[in-house]
Amino acid sequence: MRLDIYLKQTGLIKKRSEAKRACENQQVILINVEPKKVAKASQSVHIGECFQIELENRLIKIEILRIPIRTPSRKDRARFFRLIDEQHIDSFSDLSF
Repeated sequence: MRLDIYLKQTGLIKKRSEAKRACENQQVILINVEPKKVAKASQSVHIGECFQIELENRLIKIEILRIPIRTPSRKDRARFFRLIDEQHIDSFSDLSF
């Protein structure tokens, strides 16, 4: 399964186009390889891979546990990944008045 489709189906990112854009803007990084590698939207995902995803207001690290065959229901989405770390980013922290 493609990375952008995985991110959309598991609910980590709401739209496939947003997932693709995040990959193009180097906001999705494969972290369980040395050196860390910027992920491409078209790359295949595999069980055990770990990704860092930088969104507007948070930075999350996940490990892929399963790959869905079809779009899971909302309550079942969390079964497909494990949240390793989550940091909330204050979008106004870099503003000085």
